[in-house]
Amino acid sequence: MIEVDAAAIKLSSLLKENLIELELEGKDKSEIIDELVDIIIRSGKAKNKKALASAIIGRENLGSTAIGNGVAVPHAKIDSIKQTVLAFGRSAAGVDFNSLDGEKTHLFFMLISPKEDIGSHLKILAKISHLIKDRFMVGLFKKAHSKKEILSMISSLEKSSK
Repeated sequence: MIEVDAAAIKLSSLLKENLIELELEGKDKSEIIDELVDIIIRSGKAKNKKALASAIIGRENLGSTAIGNGVAVPHAKIDSIKQTVLAFGRSAAGVDFNSLDGEKTHLFFMLISPKEDIGSHLKILAKISHLIKDRFMVGLFKKAHSKKEILSMISSLEKSSK
C-alpha cells in the first residue's frame, strides 16, 4: 500500500502545463477520453495507452463521471502507474458526456491513480469537486486564456480555501 498524505496533495502540484489542453477537438465522449489519454501518454506519466483508455472507459461504463455544471472528472485506478496523474482539458463546443443535468460538458479533469492508492484518489476527487462547485468558477475555467492562467486559478483557490 502506498502511503500518501492526501491532505497535503495539491492539485496545483499534480497539474502541469504539459497536462493541459485548452482546445480539445473531440466531438463525443470517446474522442474526448482518447485526447485526454493522449495528453497523459505524451507527458510520459503513463506508457500503456490501451490499458489507460480501457480503465477510463470501464469506469465510465459504471456511470458517467460528468458531475454537471459543464464538468466531468473521468478517473480510474490502474496497476501500470506508480504515481497519481491529473490532466485538464477544455472543449469550447462541449460534448454530450451523459451528464445528469443533460448539459454539454466543457471541462474535463482526468485523474489516474495507482490501483492501491484508494484514499488519495478519493480525496483528490473531492478536491476537484470543491474547486468547480459553482458556476462562477466554471465560467472562469471556460474563459481562461492560457495554461498558466488555469494553473494560477487552481493555486489561488487552494490558498484561499485553507
